[in-house]
Amino acid sequence: MATATKKKTSARPSKTSKVKFGPKPHPVSIQFTEEMKGFISLPGTSSYHEDYEAGKKAGNYLMFHLTIRIPDTEFFVYDPNETGEAIGWVECQPLGGRFEVEKGVFNLFVDSGKPSANEKHMKYRLFLKNKAGTKITLNGFKKVVDDGLLNIWRDTSTLYTTVYEGYVEEKAEPKAKILGTGILRILEKDFIKQMTTIRSNGRTFSERKDAALRFGELFLGNLWEIYGAQFRGAEPELWRERDIPVFTLEGVKGAKISHHPFVTEDKISVGLIRFQKKESKDVVILMHGLTTSTDMFVMPEHKNLVTYLHENGYGDVWSFDWRGSMRFSYNLFPHRYNLDDIALYDVPAALKLVREAVGPGKRIHFVVHCVGSISFFMSLLAGKLEGITSVVSNSVSLTPNVPTWSRIKLSFAPFLMEGVLRFPNVNPRWHYLPGFASGKLLAKFVSLFHHECDEPACHMLSLMWGTGWPACYEHENLPDITHRRVGDLFGATSLNYYRHIRKAVGRKSMIKYEPTDKRYESLPNTYLDGASKVKTPILFMTGDKNKVFKDSNIVAYETFGRLNPGNKNELFIAKGYGHQDTLMGKKSDKDIFPRILEFLKKHS
Repeated sequence: MATATKKKTSARPSKTSKVKFGPKPHPVSIQFTEEMKGFISLPGTSSYHEDYEAGKKAGNYLMFHLTIRIPDTEFFVYDPNETGEAIGWVECQPLGGRFEVEKGVFNLFVDSGKPSANEKHMKYRLFLKNKAGTKITLNGFKKVVDDGLLNIWRDTSTLYTTVYEGYVEEKAEPKAKILGTGILRILEKDFIKQMTTIRSNGRTFSERKDAALRFGELFLGNLWEIYGAQFRGAEPELWRERDIPVFTLEGVKGAKISHHPFVTEDKISVGLIRFQKKESKDVVILMHGLTTSTDMFVMPEHKNLVTYLHENGYGDVWSFDWRGSMRFSYNLFPHRYNLDDIALYDVPAALKLVREAVGPGKRIHFVVHCVGSISFFMSLLAGKLEGITSVVSNSVSLTPNVPTWSRIKLSFAPFLMEGVLRFPNVNPRWHYLPGFASGKLLAKFVSLFHHECDEPACHMLSLMWGTGWPACYEHENLPDITHRRVGDLFGATSLNYYRHIRKAVGRKSMIKYEPTDKRYESLPNTYLDGASKVKTPILFMTGDKNKVFKDSNIVAYETFGRLNPGNKNELFIAKGYGHQDTLMGKKSDKDIFPRILEFLKKHS
């Protein structure tokens, strides 16, 4: 590096104006030692997570002990393509024991090559040889992507690993033989140890300090460039990223669609949507679950229930958006409505409106789901509904049973959310809130425990309902586009409905929430008391993988059988299905709807 003194204004330079040339300062290095451990599948399939699980099951343990050395820290910082050295060894008994690193290359924060993604990779390429002379190549990358600040540890400690036969450069990978693939991770205790191994060859403390600071600024700066984008950018745009419009009715073709809003006796606006393809002696009314809406019955990405009924002789279908529908903004605010309100005010009024619209002599059937099913049966057994021809109940009715973790959540979540965290509702789309928001932080925290998919709204639904990864449905039963838009199909809700369900779970059957409240004096304290009087045939339906209400409808079927012998009730257990996917799965029209249709026709 050359330096020069400032020229004097005099034509004759002074003795002090000499140009000084000196040797280039010696490069200052920095190094640290890291260990990563995990499992690989032999041979691999390039599906890293599946191969990790398969390798773990088979005991194909792999670990490495590497010293990463940056020879010239300053040069490394200013050139993103500059490489560091990796020195050490790799051990994997199924591959041949311990391999020494003949040559190792390390890249930090290289562009992933995906133009539309805010994603960078930390790359490792190790050329390895064991005592027997076997040569292999380990290639690994850490994917650092804009998936939230709370995921920094997961991203920077997870190495997606591929092992090739022989020494393989990056360009030769497509034709190289893959020996195994899997995942390695840095354990927390190993990371703490790694922090104590940072070394520099700086001759002075100042040089060593500067080298460490330069490397630290490079590392943290790249992390901020990736993870901080959501705080720097126009995050409200995330709310507009969707494949299908919100509240669309495009999934029902060739029908006359009409809206029928009404106000309940306790002054709440609710409504029905009528999908009429043709005149029909049999009318079907659909009731969604809590936080969903009519949308779950009219999804355009697959054959939906309304369309299926139209195509099979049921030309007059109504969908009832009761007060728990995500279509109503009052669910965004704290309230104290309970399921007694729905049973007393919503369902009877909806049935009355439909009867007035379709005229006398029509047979009316209900298909009810989740909390909509619970509320319907509460109204039916309270004697508020008469003349119902048949009922199809999905997942739960009057005997709610939930997993243990769900019981714990029901016990503490309403008070914690409303009283401590001061949330007005629980919303599956909290992750997409712009800027800093408490709901957003909670959503990101929840996602730390859900690695089964990359959809934050799906993670929040598992918090809101049930116990599982995921809880509400089986991933394989949903179309990809449905999974991407679950935040549009499930909305926010206030917490008081959960309190009523908690009370019923404790008693193992639905009971009145406030027995002394005179508004509900026409409702029974225990709803199952009216089971012996119900003559309406019921199809109790549930998935065998129901992780929200477990075997609730199986128990209901057996309970109704004991309380009302000789009834025409039936039970259908859908193999491979959960709670929600029975009615909105990509193959529901083949696996589920025919059974509903069979039951309806039997009673039409």
